[in-house]
Amino acid sequence: MDRAPETGVRSLCGKTDCFATTVDWQRGGYVNDNKDTKEQVQFGLAMRRADQVAEQARAIEALGYDYATTGEHVFFHVPCANAFISLAVAAGATTTLKLMSTITLLPLYPAVLAAKQAAALDVASSGRFHMGIGVGGELPNEFEASGVPVSERGARTNEALEIMRRLFVEDDVHFEGEFNHLSGVTLEPKPFQKPSPPIWISGRKDAAWRRAARYGSGWLPYMYTPEMLAESNQRIAEYRAEESHDSPVDPGLFIFFCCHEDNSIAVEYANERLSKQYNQDFSSMIDKYAIAGDPDRCSERLREYIDAGARTVILSAASPMSYVETAESFMAQEVLPRFQA
Repeated sequence: MDRAPETGVRSLCGKTDCFATTVDWQRGGYVNDNKDTKEQVQFGLAMRRADQVAEQARAIEALGYDYATTGEHVFFHVPCANAFISLAVAAGATTTLKLMSTITLLPLYPAVLAAKQAAALDVASSGRFHMGIGVGGELPNEFEASGVPVSERGARTNEALEIMRRLFVEDDVHFEGEFNHLSGVTLEPKPFQKPSPPIWISGRKDAAWRRAARYGSGWLPYMYTPEMLAESNQRIAEYRAEESHDSPVDPGLFIFFCCHEDNSIAVEYANERLSKQYNQDFSSMIDKYAIAGDPDRCSERLREYIDAGARTVILSAASPMSYVETAESFMAQEVLPRFQA
């Protein structure tokens, strides 16, 4: 951010220009000193409370994070918001904070509607929107209830990305696809950022890597180890070269965390939350896919992901709701300054 927050909490970020109209997302944030060439890392925080979006967004901005994010589901094992609506509220409550959907379930939207909502949010926020895209599928009933066959989610997502890419920059768009038929469609107003808001592709497997290489500004995997992250970044770079793109895909990461003075309590809290969220026993996966422990342990684990290539890290508090704000502040004040420039 351009200035320290007025609350007295030291700003964790370097200079960022949230209102740039060209895609340049390597500025601001933290420095990875373990590399021969210093590379900056930015951090975001997921908003957990759908009924307190404005308050959370202001707190995230005051703590010095670069992004506020939120995901979405039509329904899930725990309450979920709608990304476009929550981020619109967050935009009105903040001034410099970047706003990312983590993620928008693109196959559940008509492509034109998704493009319209993304452009409108980018304009309303003066160019602070980043659109995270995923195919979903963890809960097939969600697709059935929405009238979308879950087996079509990948193809629908790819087709929607093709359409959105054109609507963001072209007028009088004609398109004949498997799921969408456009005849002379013009999107107005077009996005504030040119050519579009950054598109972050989420996922875990090869199909998502290829999607990121073809359509993405950034790559935002979840439930990844550092080794998986490094492999995905390499494969995406190879696929990107095949697509003849002249710019790299920005490497990111979405990860759950719980920071507590007591390692065992941090792990217990993370397991409690994630087991409920995913409706399964998560105890054997905490060490593999999450960051949980005291500040030293969280810092060590975060360093592994940064060394594996993460340059944008979105953190989501995995703890009982009563501890979420404490965990978020603890991470901001005790862990992230260790990565500060």
